[in-house]
Amino acid sequence: MIRRTFLAALAFVAALPAAAFAEAPLKVVATTGMIADTARQIGGDQVEVKGLMGPGVDPHAYRQTRTDIVAMTRADLVLWHGLYLEAQMEDFFDDLGRKQTVVAVAEGVDKGKLRAHDDYADKYDPHVWMSPVLWRDVVIEVQDALTLARPEAAELFAANTQAFLAEIDALSAYGEQMLTAVPEDNRMLVTAHDAFGYFGAEYGYEVLGVQGISTQSEAGLNRIGELVDTLVNRQLKAVFVESSVSDRSMRALIEGAAAEGHEVGVGGELYSDAMGELGTYEGTYIGMLDHNITVIAGALGADVPQRGMNGNLSAGF
Repeated sequence: MIRRTFLAALAFVAALPAAAFAEAPLKVVATTGMIADTARQIGGDQVEVKGLMGPGVDPHAYRQTRTDIVAMTRADLVLWHGLYLEAQMEDFFDDLGRKQTVVAVAEGVDKGKLRAHDDYADKYDPHVWMSPVLWRDVVIEVQDALTLARPEAAELFAANTQAFLAEIDALSAYGEQMLTAVPEDNRMLVTAHDAFGYFGAEYGYEVLGVQGISTQSEAGLNRIGELVDTLVNRQLKAVFVESSVSDRSMRALIEGAAAEGHEVGVGGELYSDAMGELGTYEGTYIGMLDHNITVIAGALGADVPQRGMNGNLSAGF
């Protein structure tokens, strides 16, 4: 009886599909939401991704918590941005990299494509996710890191990467269409900090931030005064706040312009260093930039689709 039961069990196991014996998903920890979403898009059901920095979190000032340390030391793969974005965590990653696989995915972008950092002579502007063209390079770096960690899933990762890159190309084309519809005199983007330099370069916009590339840089009264003069002289009607940066400096600009007799409003809230809520369209890389493109173009004078490129934006414009 026991023998027949054992043989029946063996027959049942032999009949199971190979997928039933698949390895557990790779445990991946990513610092920013943009990297976490990219890893999910490429990895599919082969990965279990934990993002450390949620909505509204400033990566320039972020320090790892005890929970973060536990998650990273237990992960199969840790993905961070690099380019001095996570400035407060660099020493930690240097140490962690001696013990396990840690990859700075934005460091793979050709340095010839990068903007110089305004505060550090030997570093670069890290905000490459603002350019769909540059983010393609980061996508490939994430694919390579996942493939090295799980080579048997290489074909799946390659197929998912190509599908994701096609989405990014469609996003880039949408940005070109919407942002070039803005009257040329209005193509100036005034924000809390200089996170949109690559965005401006890609779409032909002048970008002015109250603070520099890092939110840790100081915004002096002289800088506020210069930007107020620019708003008044150019007769610009809109400035933009950021989801991960205080709006205090933008209020100062609006008040300063009002004192000069010029009315300026908030064109909308943009996602700069962090995405929207996890589980929402704006909580994906595509949704984040779809939101930004649609808000900016609409506020500066273009006729935009009410709910963005694919009709998926949470709020209409």
